[in-house]
Amino acid sequence: MKIGIVCYPTFGGSGVVATELGIGLAGLGHEVHFITYKRPVRLTSFYHNIFFHEVTSLEYPLFEYAPYESSLASKLVDVIRFEKLDILHVHYAIPHASVAYMAKQILKEKGIQIPVITTLHGTDITLVGADKSFSPVVEFSINQSDGVTAVSEHLKEETLQNFDIVKEIKVIPNFIDFTRFRKTNKDHFRKALAPEGEKILIHISNFRKVKRVEDVVRVFQIVHQKIPSKLLLIGDGPERSHLEELCRELNLCDEVRFLGKQEAVDELLAISDLFLLTSENESFGLAALEAMACEVPVISTNAGGIPEVNIHGQTGYLCNVGDIESMSAYCIELLSNENTLETFRKNAYQNALKYDIKTLLPEYVRFYEHIIDKVIKS
Repeated sequence: MKIGIVCYPTFGGSGVVATELGIGLAGLGHEVHFITYKRPVRLTSFYHNIFFHEVTSLEYPLFEYAPYESSLASKLVDVIRFEKLDILHVHYAIPHASVAYMAKQILKEKGIQIPVITTLHGTDITLVGADKSFSPVVEFSINQSDGVTAVSEHLKEETLQNFDIVKEIKVIPNFIDFTRFRKTNKDHFRKALAPEGEKILIHISNFRKVKRVEDVVRVFQIVHQKIPSKLLLIGDGPERSHLEELCRELNLCDEVRFLGKQEAVDELLAISDLFLLTSENESFGLAALEAMACEVPVISTNAGGIPEVNIHGQTGYLCNVGDIESMSAYCIELLSNENTLETFRKNAYQNALKYDIKTLLPEYVRFYEHIIDKVIKS
């Protein structure tokens, strides 16, 4: 198949999943075309059957904001026509699903049918899409898609509750590439970050308010008082300056490392003891799954689809949003008992195996074939 993928090319979960999916599909021999405004961050190597088409927006004094949606629609029409794509897969509803609909209508006038699949990832439904200024477009675009997938059962149910959706939503969960995310010996790396043998706690996100990263710091403060430890904060975003100020106030600057955006997160997870996920809303928790693949137990909130990934009392622990005391207590409990921690490590890995990309890739391929067949017959 010739597959077009539209995504945000950033460090966010939807862009990561879309890129890893494209790489996986290329590995199966399919031809993959990424169409976005910048090369996806996870697309770091050369593949003979992966192509990147950059979307550029017109800079014109009349426009206060460059009309990216129109530029993307035009690029989609161009790529689909001349690369003869079999299917278009758009990730994150806003604005990709509506742009795909526009491109589809333009192509229809040219006698070209292009099946469109929309994958819902989370905040495109629960946060942005729920806004009244966007919801009519989101609802319409989902219903006009030929196929719709969601990354968790929770997100599917939330979509059906918040919108009048007539399309069937197929759940295909996020996945993990075990050739990359796995426990490896990085003792020299660990010694550089924790020279006195301290325990290492880690958090990875885009530092938005919904991630509640301040809770991570406050949990760590309590844990650090009981157990010698370090905290690695991976990522960047609007809350970073506030978090840096908080660390100064709590006198934790020597114990908390802000490492910014990192491509080699697998190497950082490989040296970590616990992963902290404090989000108030999370459709799936891809970062938690990546941690579990590296045998890192997860202490998280019970929000959204996280309980589908992190099993309470087995792969980690679940707490109510904002319950810093319980989260820190669970951290201390695990870090204080090496045997228990090792059991949780093994459980985390075993549960992560259910989300192996080798298992879930064929689901996407079958879904593509089903949608293509349905559109051709219609």
